[in-house]
Amino acid sequence: MTIHRIHSNDRLSAAATFEALVFLSGQVPTQSEDIAAQTQEVLNKIDALLAETDSDKDHILNATIYLQNIERDFAPMNAVWSAWLSEGKAPTRTTLQAQLARPQVLVEISVIAVRR
Repeated sequence: MTIHRIHSNDRLSAAATFEALVFLSGQVPTQSEDIAAQTQEVLNKIDALLAETDSDKDHILNATIYLQNIERDFAPMNAVWSAWLSEGKAPTRTTLQAQLARPQVLVEISVIAVRR
């Protein structure tokens, strides 16, 4: 039983796999745009990392979404999230308001998935 770490540095790995499980660290946007654009950028990052681990969005078991301002950003984030998901493939999910690492970061998403 081996753990594989992907894109690691001294503090964290962008992803880690163990057997069929795939764990992604919280993904944040690099652009300082509105919540919809930031959410789409984060989902694109998730797609890329899942592809590197032989998984995809249809194999996500659980997602945790952190929003800087849940009252303002929940609906527009949810619109992007819902459009991204494949029909009938919604994972379990928790959405929280949190103070994020930088003031311009409006959303952070982490997921747990399985390999295809």
